Amino acid sequence: MAGHVYIMASQRGGTLYIGVTSDLARRVFEHKSEATKGFTSRYGCKRLVWYEEHFDIRDAIAREKSLKKWSRARKIALIETMNPDWQELYRGLW
Repeated sequence: MAGHVYIMASQRGGTLYIGVTSDLARRVFEHKSEATKGFTSRYGCKRLVWYEEHFDIRDAIAREKSLKKWSRARKIALIETMNPDWQELYRGLW
């Protein structure tokens, strides 16, 4: 089963949330609609700013764990490599 690692943000340079899922479009929709209460709804992390696909969900989970240990500066650099303007990437998932 494939998986995605992704980063949601409250705004450019704002609060970051790193997650992993087997269905990126569905999971981002859940964050945006606040379907479940938690970190992203509490801190307004509703903008998909970075994601990475893995062919095996186990690899995605390992990558998520690794990214969570990174410094904030390194996470921001990763986002800006793919998305220098911090644009909303959700619409591009269709």
